[in-house]
Amino acid sequence: MMMLCIATIAGCSHKPPEKPVPVIPPTAEKAPQPMRGVWLTTVSRLDWPPVASVRAAPQQRIEMQKRAMTDKLDNLVRLGVNTVFFQVKPDGTALYHSAILPWSEVLTGTVGEDPGYDPLAFVLQEAHKRGLKVHAWLNPYRVTMNTRPATVAALEHTRYNSPSSVWVTHRDWIRIASDRYVLDPGLPEVRDWITSVVTELLERYNVDGIQFDDYFYYETPQSPLDDTQTWRRYGQAYADKASWRRNNTLLLIKQVSTAIKAKKPAVEFGVSPAGVWRNQSDDPRGSDTRGAAAYDQASADTRQWVALGLLDYIAPQLYWPFSREVARYDELARWWARVVKPTHTRLYIGVALYKVGTPSRTEPDWTIEEGVPELKRQLDLNDKVPEISGTILFREDYLNQPQNAAAVNYLRSRWGH
Repeated sequence: MMMLCIATIAGCSHKPPEKPVPVIPPTAEKAPQPMRGVWLTTVSRLDWPPVASVRAAPQQRIEMQKRAMTDKLDNLVRLGVNTVFFQVKPDGTALYHSAILPWSEVLTGTVGEDPGYDPLAFVLQEAHKRGLKVHAWLNPYRVTMNTRPATVAALEHTRYNSPSSVWVTHRDWIRIASDRYVLDPGLPEVRDWITSVVTELLERYNVDGIQFDDYFYYETPQSPLDDTQTWRRYGQAYADKASWRRNNTLLLIKQVSTAIKAKKPAVEFGVSPAGVWRNQSDDPRGSDTRGAAAYDQASADTRQWVALGLLDYIAPQLYWPFSREVARYDELARWWARVVKPTHTRLYIGVALYKVGTPSRTEPDWTIEEGVPELKRQLDLNDKVPEISGTILFREDYLNQPQNAAAVNYLRSRWGH
């Protein structure tokens, strides 16, 4: 009331100004481009490098490997792919210059032999030149793909190299699981070591992301992981071994996530787990599926990692068609969308390019019209559900297989420039 009187005495007009002060809207952020990614596998030379290159003379080998990689990158650009998930640590070795890991045998045929160039540095240079992002894809615990005497001899031979294999430097960390040598996830020293591998990568290379695959506690009934001694030493505060194991994987993810954010916060950290977290029959929060579950099989509570904000993205492997009753693609895609919705974690869906065009008694949709309708249904759903931020194809070499020709043409028409 007092303010009104003062305004009247002063002869102020109540008319609005002739030109209202413009309201400047906040700068609109450019919507991020959907993920259009491909996993490029190096374990067993599945996608790269060419097997023939390993038998060539050193300079020819280097040229063959570089040419094969640039050909692949050029093809990915034509296809409309924007991100390569390059497997830089397929086991206990590296496809980059490391003071922790010996050189991978996939490059030269010999563990620890310098390939004469740095594959990761080369991929980063050539991919970034083409506008492609590169995520360094690591298998955290695997040391070897088998337990054959020749494999052991090759690891033992690295004791004369620098760096030596973890087999030589920390033999007490090594266990057998799924007929492979692996690191024991229950040992704090192992988690520290894996974190140091990631930290070194960030210090030496301008990668756009770090990704772990789904091999956490990876065992089979025929070849289980014997971690009884570790469990007795570290697990007595837990009700059961399964809970202790899940906490071990949680501790690893927490430690690596913290290290990445401290070292290079702009680098994205993600995991590509098995597609089923848990089945509804075992947990009401689970999906309406009957598949092998990461929570139970791999001791990986991936849903919890998302809820805790430890991941920038999660890329579940939904490698089934819409009609696969035990694990329907649409059921799982929508379930994961609900999981990430209240969080800041992006959701990318892993799609089974490797199944397209391949006859299957249980999944015939992959061959109907060469698999294109099924692929289209999956990509359409990924585009339709707001919480899904893109697609990653498994794996690169299937872009070059005859049975995938129609699917690749479809992808090019959908994603390509």
